[in-house]
Amino acid sequence: MDAGAWAVLVTSEHGGNDVPAEHRSLFRGRKALLDSHRGWDPGTLDLAERLASALGAPLVPSTVTRLLVDLNRSPHNPRVFSDMTRPLPRAERLALLERWHRPHWDAVRSAIAAGLRERGRVLHLGIHSFTPVLNGVVRKPDVALLYDPARAGERELVASWSRALAAALPSRVVRRNDPYRGNTDGLPTAMRRDLSASRYLGIEIEINQRHVGRGGRFPAWVAESLLATLTDVLRRVDPRLALRAHD
Repeated sequence: MDAGAWAVLVTSEHGGNDVPAEHRSLFRGRKALLDSHRGWDPGTLDLAERLASALGAPLVPSTVTRLLVDLNRSPHNPRVFSDMTRPLPRAERLALLERWHRPHWDAVRSAIAAGLRERGRVLHLGIHSFTPVLNGVVRKPDVALLYDPARAGERELVASWSRALAAALPSRVVRRNDPYRGNTDGLPTAMRRDLSASRYLGIEIEINQRHVGRGGRFPAWVAESLLATLTDVLRRVDPRLALRAHD
């Protein structure tokens, strides 16, 4: 597929729970924690790869556990570090940011810059998943789209896309900015500070982890429904944005 007037970028900030060899001592005896939703977003790397391939878009992935450093937090946010890394000396925390956080954000910025040079506008899709139950509260969405409601382009796209998803998936719960808000601190929010709404749309796709199947992958309907509805929505919202198949 081709993204028409928009360059599309796909990212996966929490695609794995790998611990680099030099930091394994921090996580000794923590395998259960690493395997939990706190350690990573199960299913997201495979989904990001599927979407990027179908859209002909670059993919900026990471498989390093978010418990080392959270790539979807700004470097100044205290929550960029976990309970395991926050107590480290300042110099070691800065080294973690320099080694893992900055390269990912730099790669995203470079991909955005390339998209802007090529087409003048970038649609950034950040792929995430969320635990079905948090602190005893069941989270109802199956699929959620996060965005900044103050940005008209994001608001219009997500309103149309969520309606299309709900129609395509009548047995699923589709929500906007639930279970998280799309304008809180994170990678898309940081990118919005540097880019006008006419040049950048930052949408985060959140999938309920209860749908993760064998092999840690989401079933085919997840990627298929996202792609089919996005294609249709972009065509209706702005014909110039239509994703169109090509040989």
